Amino acid sequence: MKACDFAGCTHVGFPATCSLNELGVGACGRVVAVGGDEDLRRRLLEMGFCNGAAVEVVRRAPLGDPIEFRLRGYYLSLRDEQARFVRIAKES
Repeated sequence: MKACDFAGCTHVGFPATCSLNELGVGACGRVVAVGGDEDLRRRLLEMGFCNGAAVEVVRRAPLGDPIEFRLRGYYLSLRDEQARFVRIAKES
């Protein structure tokens, strides 16, 4: 999968947004939506992925999974299948 860097992003559904797992290393944005089943959504919200929270992709594991993010002053890692439920808008 090609990593999204918001340059010419043509993802369908949410204009100018991407799933967190599609962002390239160094990309930054703000959370606009959190989905998934009830348990996963609650877990992501408890970790700080609330609407408006700034997120930066720090690095990816050698095989691309997991992905490390900087969020609210700390670092955390998510699996690709978890990160796809968080929608990010380009930070202005």
